[in-house]
Amino acid sequence: MEKIFSNVDFTSFFLSLKLAFFTTILLLFISIPISYFLAYAKFRFKAILEAFISLPLVLPPTVLGFYLLIFLSKNGILGSLWERLFGNPLIFRFEGILIASVVFSLPFMVHPLTAGFRSVNKSLIEASYTLGKSKLTTLFKIIIPNIKYSFITGIVLTFIHTVGEFGVVLMVGGSIEGETKVISISIYDAVESLDYTTAHVYSGILLIFSFLILLFVYLPNK
Repeated sequence: MEKIFSNVDFTSFFLSLKLAFFTTILLLFISIPISYFLAYAKFRFKAILEAFISLPLVLPPTVLGFYLLIFLSKNGILGSLWERLFGNPLIFRFEGILIASVVFSLPFMVHPLTAGFRSVNKSLIEASYTLGKSKLTTLFKIIIPNIKYSFITGIVLTFIHTVGEFGVVLMVGGSIEGETKVISISIYDAVESLDYTTAHVYSGILLIFSFLILLFVYLPNK
């Protein structure tokens, strides 16, 4: 057993957890207003916005990664602004793969929350407005408590999807030890070097971890 784990570096696994944690937190705050808007707003071009948000679900990660690479590079809009403000590039750094993960995982948070907002009984919302409550108070006191399982689903799906990211992270961050080399890239590198033992260990950890996280979702939603 010690021989099996001797070549395994768990730094990439903890880096994946770190990336998934910050991605989930950022997307939680970003997705609440977006989902609320998609659920209740009425405007002509809402379908275009919904399609744009859903693009990461159908685009190959290499395509999305390529455009993010351009956008985050020193010649790109965000990349050049970031470098002027902080003196560091975004490409091949943790901050870069964090931004890429937020974009790539956006629909995994927005879709469950939007479905949750739409499922709330409209009579509850109207009753709140009748009692003189503001939209913000109604959101936090009435709507959100009634869609807690949608929040759990969005949080868990976003987290586990980010943990397993490969293509976008590889395009934007490469494979830099301790900085951008997440567990999925470690599996790829192990297979490339024909180190199947290490690949088995990494894959087994990711498989068990993903199963337990999904089980956590389905048990309360039974």
